[in-house]
Amino acid sequence: MTASAESVSVKAGTATSRRGEAVNAAKSERRRASKSGESMNSWQSKLRPYLFIAPLVILSGVFIYYCIGFTVATSFTDWDGISDEMDFIGLKNYAKLLAPGSVFWTALKNNIIFMVVTVVIQAGLGLLLAVILKERLRGSNLFKAIFFMPIAMAPVIIAAIFRIIMDPNVGAINEAFRFLHLDFLAQSWLGDPKIALYSICAINIFEWMGFSMIIYYAGLMSISEDIYEAAKIDGCGFWNTLFRITIPNLSGTTNTLILLGIVGSLKTFDIVIQTTGGGPGRSTEFLNTYLYKAGVQQFNGGLSAAIGVMVLIIAVVLSIIQVIVNNKANK
Repeated sequence: MTASAESVSVKAGTATSRRGEAVNAAKSERRRASKSGESMNSWQSKLRPYLFIAPLVILSGVFIYYCIGFTVATSFTDWDGISDEMDFIGLKNYAKLLAPGSVFWTALKNNIIFMVVTVVIQAGLGLLLAVILKERLRGSNLFKAIFFMPIAMAPVIIAAIFRIIMDPNVGAINEAFRFLHLDFLAQSWLGDPKIALYSICAINIFEWMGFSMIIYYAGLMSISEDIYEAAKIDGCGFWNTLFRITIPNLSGTTNTLILLGIVGSLKTFDIVIQTTGGGPGRSTEFLNTYLYKAGVQQFNGGLSAAIGVMVLIIAVVLSIIQVIVNNKANK
């Protein structure tokens, strides 16, 4: 009887230990599966953001960075822009561009003058209009729409309109001067080498002044009215308020508009090609019109690509300078 009880006890203990081992094995298996699932989820969570931006990266790589790389490679060849022959000629295209007295320097000078005149005047007029319209005058919304309207129009249409307005014989500007007996002010606005560039500046200012106005108006809405109320109590007039409160508080907006103006001036093409075509002579030749003529009219794709690379370098350098100046000003 005692021996039988001992054997039963031994079997029960063995069964219990086996069940415990099975339970432990199941727990460890679940633990391993859980860790494997967590690692899988962690891997997927890390990959998911890259999947969202993958289409944009692919499109940018194909349509932007590949084209930039192809342009840089083409600038070292004598490609005519049509055939498959692309012979490597080294830096000859760049040497031709940077030679003293080349068309490149004339176009760059015109671009710089255009950039300075348009950026400064557009920003100044845009700020003044935004400040005036902020006072909620009667019909201010209508005026905002009128000033902003040219931005919604194609530059080709703007150029065509101003080509008629600035016509030396029947243009509205000269006709107005003749009507007022101010015939001596009538000019060949787009045909005189001395004023043709500034006429194009005026057309560009007309087109983009409304953009500066809207951006400045949005910036003005972020300035607390308490500041202006305090200025009125202190007896500040319009100009003191403008130069001591408004302009300093809009420094970030101004820097943004300057940066956009620099890049935009380097991209200017349609207005020039539709009004003067770069003439008379080379008085309104821009980098982009020179690029177009070299690549399309003269069948010199290598030189055209070199001009494009120089435009890209100038844009990057000017943007970096603007960012550095902005950071120093903010400090």
